[in-house]
Amino acid sequence: MTERYSLPIWEKEGPNNKGLKSAFSNWWDKVEGWIKTPLNQMDAETCSGALLKYLAYQKDVTRFTDEPEDLFRKRVKYAEQNAMDAGSKVGFIQIFERLGIGYLEILEREDEVNWDVVSLRLSDSQVAGNIDLLGYIIQQYGRTCRRYELTVLTPIEMTVGVFEIGHTWALDVAKQVIEPWEAQTTIQNTAIGHSWSLDVASI
Repeated sequence: MTERYSLPIWEKEGPNNKGLKSAFSNWWDKVEGWIKTPLNQMDAETCSGALLKYLAYQKDVTRFTDEPEDLFRKRVKYAEQNAMDAGSKVGFIQIFERLGIGYLEILEREDEVNWDVVSLRLSDSQVAGNIDLLGYIIQQYGRTCRRYELTVLTPIEMTVGVFEIGHTWALDVAKQVIEPWEAQTTIQNTAIGHSWSLDVASI
């Protein structure tokens, strides 16, 4: 296994080599942390709260009322990717996944009259837990001149029993072994009489 920090060859052996190596490693770990501090401040998930406001302003992200800090940091971090994915059906689904909302179904042009309505299908828990975030996403990344409606999906668990049913079948064939009897039929024509009358009443 390669060592992270290697001492010079003249210091690798001796009674104080372990202590010197430990001090050397601790020192450069601190130096590495100092160097990475400005870079970490550019990451929305690790920067300070004061700098986070400036990053949000730069990326046109506004914090809504009672928004958790982790969600706000996540929105700031993915603001550029979300802006690029806005407008497309696949991109809208990816925005919901990045912000932790979860599964989403999108249906368009279901109604021939109200063709501008876009239906977003979510579960009840998704709508209840992210009502403010859903409004922000639709306002910020929704399509222009489109109306969005939320449809709640309620999953129902069903159990279907599968059973094996035994059966048998047989084929019986009938065969005529003697000549059929000849039958004589007589049809008798009988005339049936009928009569009719017309009664007229006058006033």
